[in-house]
Amino acid sequence: MTPTVAAILALAVGTYAFRLVGPLLHRRVELPVQIRELLSTGAVVLLVALLATGALTETREFAGWARPVGVLVGGVLAWRRAPFVVVVLGAAAVTALLRTAGAR
Repeated sequence: MTPTVAAILALAVGTYAFRLVGPLLHRRVELPVQIRELLSTGAVVLLVALLATGALTETREFAGWARPVGVLVGGVLAWRRAPFVVVVLGAAAVTALLRTAGAR
């Protein structure tokens, strides 16, 4: 067995074991309320950071104003509970119109 195959098998077993531990220990481990709230807040912060990075940057530079404005329009439409298709098409249309008008 080559070292590469051994590493892949070890990572596969480790990944499977890591995923299996969650359901097995779900009822046995009780986290304090403060920790659960902190984990929930951390997940939201991580998603917002990912959204901001994707909306504002492109190849390590500012993406221009068209994309962030399109994301903002999509966010407002989602917040107003518009159907998903309307959210996506609205964001894409605003971004396309701004780029057609000359905004980067």
